[in-house]
Amino acid sequence: MARLARTAGLTDVQQEILSTVRDFVDKEIIPVATELEHRDEYPQQIVDGLKELGLFGLMIPEEYGGLGESLLTYALCVEEIARGWMSVSGIINTHFIVAYMLKQHGTQEQKDHYLPRMAAGDVRGAFSMSEPALGSDVSAITSKAVRDGDEYVLNGQKMWLTNGGTSSLVAVLVRSDEGHPEGTAPHKSMTTFLIEKEPGFGEVRPGLTIPGKIDKMGYKGVDTTELIMDGLRLPAGQVLGGVTGRGFYQMMDGVEVGRVNVAARGCGVAQRAFELGVQYAQQRHTFGKPIAQHQAIQFKLAEMATKVEASHAMMVNAARKKDSGERNDLEAGMAKYLASEYCKEVVEDSFRIHGGYGFSKEYEIERLYREAPMLLIGEGTAEIQKMIIGRRLLEEYRFQG
Repeated sequence: MARLARTAGLTDVQQEILSTVRDFVDKEIIPVATELEHRDEYPQQIVDGLKELGLFGLMIPEEYGGLGESLLTYALCVEEIARGWMSVSGIINTHFIVAYMLKQHGTQEQKDHYLPRMAAGDVRGAFSMSEPALGSDVSAITSKAVRDGDEYVLNGQKMWLTNGGTSSLVAVLVRSDEGHPEGTAPHKSMTTFLIEKEPGFGEVRPGLTIPGKIDKMGYKGVDTTELIMDGLRLPAGQVLGGVTGRGFYQMMDGVEVGRVNVAARGCGVAQRAFELGVQYAQQRHTFGKPIAQHQAIQFKLAEMATKVEASHAMMVNAARKKDSGERNDLEAGMAKYLASEYCKEVVEDSFRIHGGYGFSKEYEIERLYREAPMLLIGEGTAEIQKMIIGRRLLEEYRFQG
């Protein structure tokens, strides 16, 4: 089948990587995704295959055993994986955010200790900002770390932790008022801690509990959990970068990568929805001809394909901007906003094309219909993205009166 969303200017290495991932998705993910999703089963065999392909080290520098590839390469791989099953892309997303934060902000000792094992897929990463009563207001977090000699004691409850059970390393954002006088802006008194833990549920280390999986409408297979810290003791060496008070900036840098990832997921899911819709429209007959020959359906297909192309172009632009070393919060916000909204619309149009069969669990589009809404929320809602975009536009177009 001819594909939308081609990317110009890729190297031979990038094209080879994408071809390998695309073949893996077609052969190993798409045939089993819906069955595993309906059982809410962790795709261990698929994850093992990604590990063999070296994808857990895709963006980790070669000196640490990774492939040293760009954010663009990673985003295009995520697009392909999400086309097969969005949950699998979620498994590697949080891993890469933690690896990226370590690469950009970790001490040399932290990089040497974690990155080689993360590149091999032996250590899986997760990151945690949100809390039960927090929503999008990161500055209002209440989880706290208090210095006690050479250690910190952490207390608090975190929410919506992707890979909470299967991960073995969690980057968690908490308050740390040490060295920050009263009245300091909230975002300047936050610190990221690196928590090593055993995979699984229950008490995974003294003072740290991962309750069971949260039951979700979609985005199944991947485990989403809470994280409860009750007197969790960590050595001072587990502060990301070795200095307190920098956690908010470290997390926001990681979230920019995450927003490109969510945009890529939206592109992949939308592309799969289009493929399913255009295929079904040529197989289903009404009034004596395939429904694809009815103008109303052709209009839908035209709109769907245009949205897929536009989303892909903005996602690629955001990734390339980040790779260039430039600030990309504007581009990442736009890409995430557009790709997630368009994904929802393309999936719904494909659902409508399927008619009553779209409501049946036997058809793949039913799964996509439940998965797409998660992208409207993940890494910041549309309203948050528009706030970011609006503020950045006012910076760029400041009126000189």
